[in-house]
Amino acid sequence: MVGTFEELVAEAEAAPVEGWGFDWLRGRATEERPPWGYARLVGDRMAAVKAALDIDTGGGEVLAEVPVPPPLLVATEAWPPNVPVARRNLRPLGASVVRVGDRPPLPFRDATFDLVVSRHPVHTWWDEVARVLRPGGAYLSQQIGPGTVRELSEAILGPLPPPQHRHPEVAVADARAVGLTVVDLREATLRTVFHDIGAVVWFLRKVVWTVPGFTVGRYRDELRRLDARIRAEGPFVAYARRFLIEARRG
Repeated sequence: MVGTFEELVAEAEAAPVEGWGFDWLRGRATEERPPWGYARLVGDRMAAVKAALDIDTGGGEVLAEVPVPPPLLVATEAWPPNVPVARRNLRPLGASVVRVGDRPPLPFRDATFDLVVSRHPVHTWWDEVARVLRPGGAYLSQQIGPGTVRELSEAILGPLPPPQHRHPEVAVADARAVGLTVVDLREATLRTVFHDIGAVVWFLRKVVWTVPGFTVGRYRDELRRLDARIRAEGPFVAYARRFLIEARRG
């Protein structure tokens, strides 16, 4: 580890967190990838449809990997700093990026899209997904599972109650409640490793639900303790939970 606690924290505080790429963590943190290959699945589905929507596109980093985009490709994003990043990243695909609010409705007519995708949505509004899908259309989403990187949350916040949200079985029930048929559900637990306190700080600034309301000033004592632990024991390990769900409109 190179740098004092103060140096590593200052570097992480100064680094930009716009978009949804994690290149800043290269060499400082790692996370296993889910076995199903979400970007590849999206690319396969996109090549076979005429109209597609990506909800919560972030900076468009995943969608930008699609090799053969459909004739109509639209992405939505609610966090203002991400919108220009997504427009820049998705311009080569001819995609439109629409800034939306963080609650429904989506600004699209009923039965507009053959395919709706979303990676790590903040919330899935299943009734809106069903509404904008054409008959026979599909929703494909990689979602954050319950208690993801809980170990990191508890290192900062202390012991937490059992997770109450983001359970795959709840997503299945919600999809069925709006008339969708779930055709695929897969789960994965992924080892996540932080090599220095700067990586932790940058991650907490970006993935804001890990420690809600996180600032370095508010949690400096907890960060110092975690820094000392990493220096004494080696990298901090947490576990990310993910699930893939695919549902179709009849």
